[in-house]
Amino acid sequence: MTLTEVARELLAKRYLLPGETPSDLFRRVAHAINSPKEKEFLAMMENQLFLPNSPTLMNAGAPEGQLSACFVLPVEDTIEGIFTTLAHMAIIHKTGGGTGFSFSKVRPRGDNVSGTVGVASGPVSFIEVFDKATDAVKQGGKRRGANMAVLASWHPDIREFIRSKMGGGLSNFNISVAFDARFFQARSAGKEYPLINPRDGSVRGTEDPEALWKAIGEAAWATGDPGMIFLDEINRRNPTPGLGLIEATNPCGEQPLYPFESCNLGSINLSLFVRKGEIDWDALRITVRDCVDFLDGVIDVNRFPIPQITEMTRLTRKIGLGVMGFAELLIKLGIPYSSPRALETGERIMAFIQTEAKQRSRELGEQKGSFPAIDRSIYAGAMRNSTVTTIAPTGSLHIVANTSSGIEPLFSLAYTRIIADTPVEIVNDLVKDLAKKYPQQDILSHVRKTGSIQDLNLPDEVRDLYRIAPEIGHEQHVRMQAVFQKHVDNGVSKTVNMAENSTIDEICAIYDLARTLGCKGITIYRYNSKKNQVMSRGCEICKVED
Repeated sequence: MTLTEVARELLAKRYLLPGETPSDLFRRVAHAINSPKEKEFLAMMENQLFLPNSPTLMNAGAPEGQLSACFVLPVEDTIEGIFTTLAHMAIIHKTGGGTGFSFSKVRPRGDNVSGTVGVASGPVSFIEVFDKATDAVKQGGKRRGANMAVLASWHPDIREFIRSKMGGGLSNFNISVAFDARFFQARSAGKEYPLINPRDGSVRGTEDPEALWKAIGEAAWATGDPGMIFLDEINRRNPTPGLGLIEATNPCGEQPLYPFESCNLGSINLSLFVRKGEIDWDALRITVRDCVDFLDGVIDVNRFPIPQITEMTRLTRKIGLGVMGFAELLIKLGIPYSSPRALETGERIMAFIQTEAKQRSRELGEQKGSFPAIDRSIYAGAMRNSTVTTIAPTGSLHIVANTSSGIEPLFSLAYTRIIADTPVEIVNDLVKDLAKKYPQQDILSHVRKTGSIQDLNLPDEVRDLYRIAPEIGHEQHVRMQAVFQKHVDNGVSKTVNMAENSTIDEICAIYDLARTLGCKGITIYRYNSKKNQVMSRGCEICKVED
């Protein structure tokens, strides 16, 4: 097992139990899944071929034993219901999970409150309460909680929601506007869009769809939020329509879930499946099948924090197998991320993973029984899990695996990342190899300062291969998300990283393209639009070593 110094530091600060080594951690996790494939699970993790989501690494084999990363909780339009959910949120955060909520049922600001002479304060005020509570509870005692607040585009307080992070608040929340088919019908027809009071269904005014679309672009330009969720697309592809409509996602938007439902995720490190300039499909097939066994086993040994979550999660048995290291795989294959061939490669890989994961879930369904809600699903015949694939952001996992994040292009060839309040310099290993090939260019020094090689005197094909996220056209970002989404059951976490001088019109064009291409949602981030962003390109604040 080879781990970088940064990976060991991250594991020590967030994942290792007292007195534990990284090898101990992986043995603990593999054993906790209680499977005949314990040796295979251990080998996958030790070799960084696959890593499960953070709560599994933290809690498997530990007393709490809560192993899922993604949860959605209901928010009802009563004080009792709202604060019950707040308590559930705190419990989930304490065990390392992240929570998503739809606040669309909460009556708008200024509405009547039955039984009193007062008026309602609206959903944004309650989101602020949840945000403050999150400050007080660190996930698993090791990191601050993560949340997603969703509000329907038809809610009368939608404008207030869109602007809610403009003043720097809601630091523990991502926020997303949830669109339905009626919005897009009104937009296409050039008609006003009715705003509905969820308390009684009455119309509380109208909204110009184009103006609302532009307002979201303006707020996202300034803060990175809100994102967009296309609920009609999510529910069109919902594998269990008999259970009703899905209205919310987990904190990063990749996992649509019902209220009280959870999902455990894991990611395959694609960068390690290149052999002699080709993808090793046989090795990838074996790993995919073992990963499905692992993630399915997590459901059975998981100690869920709330009884309703146990019931709902075991009803659908959702798992979310995804990938990391895609950008590094492309570099190893000599394929620029910005090329048509990269799109073809991404689609081929994800189609392969989806096919193999579905097949293994069918086999497990035949052996162990299908998920209980299969009679309310799209499936005929055996199927162990209602979903098998998700593309997660792999925020910490890709650092442990020393590879690129999810399906993102390289954010930077060298960057400073804040880990447990400490700035850490990370220089991509492939750049180090490049520096050996072109020693006269002083590549490492330049990359540490700028994060890029585009200003260096290198062959065009080399500079194309090593383009970082802001050096790749916006359209390619969205198209990459879309080709993966075609072969993913749940959602795809993908941020369109944009240059600091990007415009609001460019952001709105990205939204339109994401909708056209069948994405389930879209998130943009304009560089330096937040004061305290987690990663910064280049390592100016770090000591530059010779």
